[in-house]
Amino acid sequence: MNLHRRHVFGTLGFALAAVTIGTLPLAASAGANQAEGLRSGMVFTSSNDTAGNELLVYARAPEGGLMMVTHASTGGLGSGAGLGSQGAVTLSRDGRFVFVVNAGDNTVSTFALHGGALVLKSTVDAGGLHPISVTEHDGLVYVLNAGGDGNVAGFRNRHGMLEPVAGSVRGLSVAGGAGPAQVGFSDDGDAIVVTEKATNKLTSYRVDGDGSIRPPIVTPSPGMTPFGFAFNRRNRLIVSEAFGGAPGASTVSSYRFDNTSPALPVLVSAAVPDMQTAACWVAITPNGRYAYVTNTGSSNVSSYRVAPDGQTTLLQAVAGETGAGSAPLDAAASPDGGHLYVLNGKTFTLSSFKVKDDGSLVARPETGGLPTTAVGLAAN
Repeated sequence: MNLHRRHVFGTLGFALAAVTIGTLPLAASAGANQAEGLRSGMVFTSSNDTAGNELLVYARAPEGGLMMVTHASTGGLGSGAGLGSQGAVTLSRDGRFVFVVNAGDNTVSTFALHGGALVLKSTVDAGGLHPISVTEHDGLVYVLNAGGDGNVAGFRNRHGMLEPVAGSVRGLSVAGGAGPAQVGFSDDGDAIVVTEKATNKLTSYRVDGDGSIRPPIVTPSPGMTPFGFAFNRRNRLIVSEAFGGAPGASTVSSYRFDNTSPALPVLVSAAVPDMQTAACWVAITPNGRYAYVTNTGSSNVSSYRVAPDGQTTLLQAVAGETGAGSAPLDAAASPDGGHLYVLNGKTFTLSSFKVKDDGSLVARPETGGLPTTAVGLAAN
C-alpha cells in the first residue's frame, strides 16, 4: 500500500473522501465486528507527513498484533517532526468521529466512521498556530495550539463539520514559551486541562453550557515537566512528569476534580516515582484501576494502581518492554480494557500488550513499517 499518495485539500476548505474496507480479508481474521466496521477493534495514528498528512487505521489480529486496514488523506499537512504532545489523534466518545491535527498548515480534520468506510468530513482552521492536541466531549471539540503565544480554541461538531464556538479562544499561563503538551476534557466535561512542560504548570478552564470557557486557573505541578495525562471515569486525573528527561527521575501525579470547583485540580498523589527516564504519555484502563506510562528514555512502560479516591501507587516500574532504543511515545488502551498499544518513535513500530486482570502486561506481536514521522494514537 503506497503511503505517499496524497490528495491535499485547501487549508480552510471542505473536503469529502471515503476509503472502504470492502473485501479486505483481515476484517474477518482480525475478529472485528463486521456490523461495526471501523468502530471496533481498530487503532488509529497519523503520518504527520509534510507532503500531506494521513490517518492510518490498523485492525487487531487474533494474536493481538495489528494489521493495516486503510488510510486516507486528512486534507492537511503534517510537520514532519515529533509534536511533543499527547492527543494528536482523538476519537469522539460516541465512537463516530476521529479528529486529527495538521501541525504543518494549522488545521484540524474530522473523519466520520461509517461502518467500513473512513470519510473525511472537514478540514478547518485550528484557531491558532501549530496545533498539537485535540479533545472531544459530547460534540464539543477543543484544539491546543502550541505556536505563537499558544492557545486553546473550541468548536462544535456539526455532523463532522467543526464550527468555532464564540468565547472559546483562551491563552495559556504565559504568552509564548509555555511548551504545552496536551489538552483534554475532564470525564464530566465541565473542564478542560492543558499540561505545560516549560512552565511546570497545569492550566485548566471551566466549560460553560454554551461551550465557551472561562479564564484559566493555573496550578503548579509537583513534578517537573508535566506531559501526558488521562482522566478516569471517577474524574481522577493522572499526569506524567518527565523531569526534563533526567535519568531515572520520572514521576506521576494524580488529582481530583470536585463539583464545587469543577476546573480546579486538587492534588491527591504527588510525584510518585517510576525510576525510569522521560515518562511522557499516559493511558488508563476503562475501569480506572490501572494507569500506564510510556518512558521514552528507558524504552519501556510503567504501570500504576489507581484507587477510587485517586491515590496512585507504582505497580511495576517495568511492566512492558518496547525494545532497545524504541523511544515509546503515544499510548492507548482499548475500550474493553484488554489491550494496550504503544507507538515507538525510533523503531517506527506499534507495540501491543495484553492487559491481564491484575494490571500486568503480556507482550503480543509487534507491528512495523510505520511512517518515520507518525504521531498520535487512539483505539476503539
